[in-house]
Amino acid sequence: MTEDIPADARAAFEGHDAYESTAEGYRLTTTVFDATVTATAGEDWRTDFVVSVSVPTLDAAVADDAEGVGDAVLDGWFDTFRRRLEDAPAATRASVDLDAFDVERDDGTVTVRYGFAFGSDERGVEIAKTFVEYVEGTYVEGVVPGYDYESPVTDLLSAAATDGTGERGGTPL
Repeated sequence: MTEDIPADARAAFEGHDAYESTAEGYRLTTTVFDATVTATAGEDWRTDFVVSVSVPTLDAAVADDAEGVGDAVLDGWFDTFRRRLEDAPAATRASVDLDAFDVERDDGTVTVRYGFAFGSDERGVEIAKTFVEYVEGTYVEGVVPGYDYESPVTDLLSAAATDGTGERGGTPL
């Protein structure tokens, strides 16, 4: 699949140390979630990017007794998560208009997709990385207290609650 990506975009991905080539596109290696970015030639001088991030649903991330999470909590968590993800372009330091935005929930996984076009391949690759980081941060902020979670959620919460020297701080919020 990476051979179908325009040469300049492919060079931008391969020149960035946070991406590795896969059969599906380029995987972002700086997140615990499954995050892939692809690119195709767009109109004029722009490149079209598609960012796909898969995260566990709240009940899939809860350890042991997932049945203890009520439907109202699950639906409320998902709706809030989806609404907050719409703001991802504001996290970039660029003017980015989304051509596509989709959040689907299926069998314990939430898949988030962003589509956008950008004129600079290097900057587009950075924006894609920012979108993935935004999904990860929004996910961590939305973890509902009072449940015991499995990895990778426990790992993310632990990392968010320590400072750069490994000293324990507060919770993410």
